[in-house]
Amino acid sequence: MDTVTVPSASAVQEPRGALEIYRAQRLERLFDACFGGRWRTKLVGGASEPYYQPASGPRDCHRLYYRSDYFASALHEISHWCIAGEQRLQQPDFGYWYAPEGRDGAQQLAFEAVEAKPQALEWLFSLACGYRFCISVDNFGAPDGEPHDTRPFKRQVLEQSRKWQSRGLPSRAQVFFSALSRDFGTGVQLPELELTISGLVG
Repeated sequence: MDTVTVPSASAVQEPRGALEIYRAQRLERLFDACFGGRWRTKLVGGASEPYYQPASGPRDCHRLYYRSDYFASALHEISHWCIAGEQRLQQPDFGYWYAPEGRDGAQQLAFEAVEAKPQALEWLFSLACGYRFCISVDNFGAPDGEPHDTRPFKRQVLEQSRKWQSRGLPSRAQVFFSALSRDFGTGVQLPELELTISGLVG
């Protein structure tokens, strides 16, 4: 199993003013302190859509783009990266095919099957830094026009979160969870969290 070291708080300090707490640039610095060297990966904001771009060569770095300057988008993309295996880390956008809004029932179930793990991890990351989390089924233009029932997806996310709580997070995810908990001053510990479906808003 890979081992990685969580950087000291002094490596990622940022002003603590109210408007500064949940700036995505803070996540960029924390991500770089945790993974920039060994994993040659940069978290980059300002994108119109999230995207993962593998390095073009041994002297280049991988780039993990998140949307605009959104804190939640950055957390979500970090979640995808933290659970991506070696093969997926070599593929653009982790090798996933993305169907846009307006998915039919089968496409939506396929989307949710892929999204359950990253959204479960994003929820845990949000708890670690004290940030609100909203679950996303990302399908407001369904062909039948009916509101999508989010309850089955919420149960998937809750179940996955509880599995990680009892078995432990993947190594990179644990490093970032611990770094968030310390840097944002929450002191949150994974085994101590009370995970319930009522905590999944959306």
